[in-house]
Amino acid sequence: MNQDFSPRVITIANQKGGVGKTTTTINLATALAAVDKNVLIIDLDPQGNASTGLGIDRNKRDVSTYDLLIGENSLEDTLIPTAVPRLYISPSTLDLLGVEMEISQLPDRAYRLRKAIRDYHADDLRFDFILIDCPPSLNLLTINAMAAASALIVPLQCEFFALEGLSQLLQTVEQVRASVNPDLKIHGIALTMYDPRNNLSNQVVDDVREFMGDQVYETVIPRNVRVSEAPSYGKPAILYDLKCTGSQAYLKLAAEVIKREKQLVNA
Repeated sequence: MNQDFSPRVITIANQKGGVGKTTTTINLATALAAVDKNVLIIDLDPQGNASTGLGIDRNKRDVSTYDLLIGENSLEDTLIPTAVPRLYISPSTLDLLGVEMEISQLPDRAYRLRKAIRDYHADDLRFDFILIDCPPSLNLLTINAMAAASALIVPLQCEFFALEGLSQLLQTVEQVRASVNPDLKIHGIALTMYDPRNNLSNQVVDDVREFMGDQVYETVIPRNVRVSEAPSYGKPAILYDLKCTGSQAYLKLAAEVIKREKQLVNA
């Protein structure tokens, strides 16, 4: 890749499952592509839900992020265009389940993804953003994603144990800064699955804002049936039903992300 042009690499992570990581990755990427950004999703979850949610058939994932991490293929080799203009994906397969054992003894085991991104040099397809979707655990895949990233987005479900999980993740971020990526920043906390009728949801929003201050995005993603349905049709919610409350919230979140990007880059 030319030295004067580098994509912004943002990892979407939370060690808890079911908090909206993949949904946030897919819809944020779609919203960014809708404003003329070239976007790549790197699917690092062995379940491959980001790939499935964008309509990528498992039989067509001939080269995946597994091949990328073990060094058999380049990032360019893995790219698959999606139905969303300007949005590409580097897909995942179940092979990723075994990648940790294969690379755990290598001296560069935490930097495999970062190297692959830096080695990408296709001048005809330059990405403005690379979003990395992580598994729901703090394993070597997630460490690779954090080592490769300039910033981290943390989806946080509006439920009882939200702050407890956030504290654990923030400890991991500090460890990553101390060991593999001192430049990693918290881009923002995205509150997801918010139900305004639920007093607990409102309390969680208040508690997280008090605890994390302006690191929490203003936009809150509501619990929404249309957003939940969209992956089964292989579409982002923004394509499946643009007017639903969930889609509109992700469009607002994308606008916030772009605004913060300018602040982070200029800081």
